[in-house]
Parts: sequence; C-alpha cells; structure tokens
Amino acid sequence: MEKKSVAAMTLVSVLVLLVLLVLGGVEGQQESDRKTLVKYKLGKKYCDKGWECKGWSVYCCNLTITDYFQTYQFENLFSKRNSPVAHAVGFWDYRSFITAASLFEPLGFGTTGNKTLQMMELAAFLSHVGSKTSCGYGVATGGPLAWGLCYNHEMSPMQSYCDDYFKLTYPCAPGADYYGRGAIPIFWNYNYGAVGEALKIDLLSHPEYIEQNATLAFQAAIWRWMTPIKKSQPSAHDVFVGNWKPTKNDTMENRVPGFGTTMNILYGDGVCGQGDVDSMNNIISHYLYYLDLLGVGREQAGPHDFLTCAEQVPLNPSSKPASSS
Repeated sequence: MEKKSVAAMTLVSVLVLLVLLVLGGVEGQQESDRKTLVKYKLGKKYCDKGWECKGWSVYCCNLTITDYFQTYQFENLFSKRNSPVAHAVGFWDYRSFITAASLFEPLGFGTTGNKTLQMMELAAFLSHVGSKTSCGYGVATGGPLAWGLCYNHEMSPMQSYCDDYFKLTYPCAPGADYYGRGAIPIFWNYNYGAVGEALKIDLLSHPEYIEQNATLAFQAAIWRWMTPIKKSQPSAHDVFVGNWKPTKNDTMENRVPGFGTTMNILYGDGVCGQGDVDSMNNIISHYLYYLDLLGVGREQAGPHDFLTCAEQVPLNPSSKPASSS
C-alpha cells in the first residue's frame, strides 16, 4: 500500500511538472510569437511589435534585438563583469540592456538594415561600452577584452566636473558631482543636463541616478550613440549604418563612414587625430573581438581606413578631453 501511495504521489508530481513546463512553454511561445501590427502609408511599410519595438516605425518591420542577441551572448561579451574583483558586481545585466534598447529600436538602433548590419551595429556600440568600462589590463584572466562592464562610475574623481560657463543653461546643483558614470561614461554638468532633458529625468540634481539604475545608464549611452553633438553633424549611429554622406570637408579631413568616425563623434581629440595610440586601438580591439564572439567575424569590419580615426581631424576639438567621454 505504501509503495502504491509513493508511486501515485510520484505520478502526480510528474504530471504537475509537465503542466508547469507546458504552461511555461506556451507563455514563452506567446512572447516570442507576439503579433506584429502592420500598415502601409505612401507605399512604405510600418510595423509595431509591442513592448520591444513599440510605435509605428519602418525599423520595427526588421528583426528586433532579441531576435538575434540572446542572454548567453551578452554573458559571453561581458564574461568577467561579475568577478569578485570587478567594481560593479551585480549591476549590469541583459534585461536592463534590452529594456533600454527598446526605447531606441523604433528609431533604428539595432534594427537598421539586414541581420548582419544589425549585429555589427550592436557590436560597435557595445565595444565602446566595453572598452570604457573595462578593468581588464595586461594579463587579466580571460584576456583584457573580457572585462567590459567592470565599472559603473569613475573610481577616483579628481574634481566635481562643474563648468560654470553653463550656469544659466545647466547649473550645477549644490553638492552634486558630475564625474564619470554610466555605460559610456558621462562627464560634466552640461552633459548630464543634456542627457537628462532627453530622457526626462533630472540628472542635474541627481547625477547619481546613472550609477544606481542600469537601465537608465544604458539608455543614456544609447541616446549618446543615436544623437549628434551638433545639428550640423551626424550621430555615431548614422555614420555606422550608412545614413551619413561625408562632405568635401569631411573627406579632406579623412572622416569616412565606418567605425573610426564613431570614435571621432563620441570622443573627439580625446582619442582621434593622434596617430596609432593605445586608447584608440583598445576600442577597435573590443569591436573586432565582439564581432568574432557574435559570430559575425572581424573580416566584416572592413579595411583599416574604416576602423581607425588615427589621421582624422577631430570634429569637436576640446581643451578638456574628459568632457567628450
């Protein structure tokens, strides 16, 4: 009798487990098979895919980021970020990145062009993130390129990064420090002010929000990637995906479409126009490494002229290189 009871209990347990697995599978299938809404206007196709690519957009008709970039790939790219010696253990995660990216996918972030271009843009953006938040140097375990997202803020700031020149437009809040924070670190009050305006968050009064919320930190970095510093200039996104055509002046100053010019836009003379320097080569190395890890392959990156900004004239020369980071 006891054996029968045990057998019956075991059978019930198995059935309950099967039901849970089926329900979980159905729920997951519903999420992955979410219905795409489609409409046509003036001969153009517009789509709305729900939470990840919400709102009518031509870009939402393409693959979304979760279609080609999964949790395990994020873990591969940033494999050492939660090592005990890292400085932001438990902060950065895949969900935060995808949640942040969903805000910009309808604008073309990671959704422009075919799958190869989409994956290349993701590798390009994340290579800036990885190189700027890395604590992997020299003989670091796993190699120096495996340590991206080790930091979420500047560890030993030497100043408060308050520029009084912007006291009318982006005044420094009492007690606030505007040192480097985020996935592509933000420095200076005017940069916190601009990002805060765009994301509708008071970062001037609360710059610390960037190092307290990973989704917000990723949003700030993606906004920077998608937004020109000046209206007369392209964004890093536009340069990378081919939306930008160089002027005659750009060509004369060696600025060409490709990864190299994204560094010029994001960092100016902090990295570019200085020849073959380590700070530039480190970002390029991350890009090539990420292309390999994503299965795209570094051979897709194009010739050296597209990869480098060593001989480019900086778009926005500055006496304070940190302000362009």
